[in-house]
Amino acid sequence: MTALNRLHWSTLGESSEGVEHAWAAAWEVSVDRGASPALPPRDTDLWIISASGNEPPASLLRLLSEVGALPILLLRNPAAPPLSPVALAAWGRLGSVRWGLLNAEIPQGGLRPLSSAPIPFTATQALALGLVGFSPAMAAVVARARAAAATRATVLLSGESGSGKEVIARAIHQMSEDREQPFVAVHCGAIPENLVESELFGYNKGAFTDARKDTPGKFREANGGTLFLDEVGTMPLSAQVRLLRVLQEREVQPLGGGPPVKVDVRVVVATNSDLWKKVQDGSFREDLFYRLDVVPIPMPPLRERREEVPFLAQHFLNRKAREHGLYPKALHPSVDPLLMAMPWPGNVRQLENAIERAVILAGARPVLTRQDFTFLRDRLSDDEILVEEAFQPSTAGARTEMNSPEAPGPGTAGYLDIPPDGLDLNHVVSEVERNLMLQSLAITRGNKKRAAELLGLKRTTFLEKMKRLELEDEGELEGEPGIE
Repeated sequence: MTALNRLHWSTLGESSEGVEHAWAAAWEVSVDRGASPALPPRDTDLWIISASGNEPPASLLRLLSEVGALPILLLRNPAAPPLSPVALAAWGRLGSVRWGLLNAEIPQGGLRPLSSAPIPFTATQALALGLVGFSPAMAAVVARARAAAATRATVLLSGESGSGKEVIARAIHQMSEDREQPFVAVHCGAIPENLVESELFGYNKGAFTDARKDTPGKFREANGGTLFLDEVGTMPLSAQVRLLRVLQEREVQPLGGGPPVKVDVRVVVATNSDLWKKVQDGSFREDLFYRLDVVPIPMPPLRERREEVPFLAQHFLNRKAREHGLYPKALHPSVDPLLMAMPWPGNVRQLENAIERAVILAGARPVLTRQDFTFLRDRLSDDEILVEEAFQPSTAGARTEMNSPEAPGPGTAGYLDIPPDGLDLNHVVSEVERNLMLQSLAITRGNKKRAAELLGLKRTTFLEKMKRLELEDEGELEGEPGIE
């Protein structure tokens, strides 16, 4: 007996009027009668949602990222009052939906569902792909990437060099149901013009001098998976014609003749130039532009997501130390304002290279300070130095920050102005102690043993001071070892 496709119905508390029994011959039906919807079963092929209410519940919108390309049918009771334009727009935010009337007519499947729900990124996967510290700007990029990953639509990534276009292309592949299939990256700008066509579309033996064997080309290598074409704006016009044909016909014609070969490939292209301007000056085909511009994803430059810089810096710090066989290092908190103020014309790639340079030149030192990044500050303009100062934490009247790279030297005490009515020395000493301990914990990312070593203290003494200064719960001092 042939298994039936699964239909799941979220009634949102409305009456189903028993019509689900009329559908049982064509579907395996499950019904969720709760007012707040739950995720449909994993093997669901069609999700039906009762939509006679004014707006979808917020909990329904939160479930969408878990169901990917699952087709959604919104059912309206014919007796219900008509929806307002505002309510229609709210239901439209669910994405690719169809509307139907509540009756015994058997629903049709419609859109192609995913074979399984998309797997969200774990923290480890996100780090491996360079997706660190999502800013609002990057959250919008990832949302579009996730939507594209649920389909085979062509994606156009645009943005400055080094802004992470290939990272997002790989993320799209990783989020897709064909993530086990090949991901093939081609950097068109690095291929001589006369070799672009043979590299992408393949060739048969004898097609040209030195063509001694059949070669499939990158499209066929990526069959079933994703082909990433970087710097697509540099592609010669002759290759653009062939690319257009592949996108239209989903088949590749190798050089040297022979029958065309069918391919099933998700194409993701990237450019750091304005393709529309290239269309206007005649160096890029207009019809190809429209074929590529199906799911456009503009990549924000790093200077527009400064809040991510400290997270990216620490990620690259760990990775580069590991790559070069060095002991793990930490960034002094005073480095963050400098890194966040930089204009980063080379974007994430420039930040990665700057961290690598500092890691290598620091040698065996475990903590990188602002002195390790003076080569960056020398490049700042006066306006950018003002931006950097805006990121600096308040020093609360201190003339010199204790133990900072700009202080007279390690261990040199900071200087404070004594007010006319005097001060409480014990209180000042406690505050200095508190600030230094917090700074050591920030440098070591909460590792109390290493924080104690930075201050020349035993770990037990460090924990006792934390308790005295109310920096630590008493329970942790007695039984919780902390991060080692």
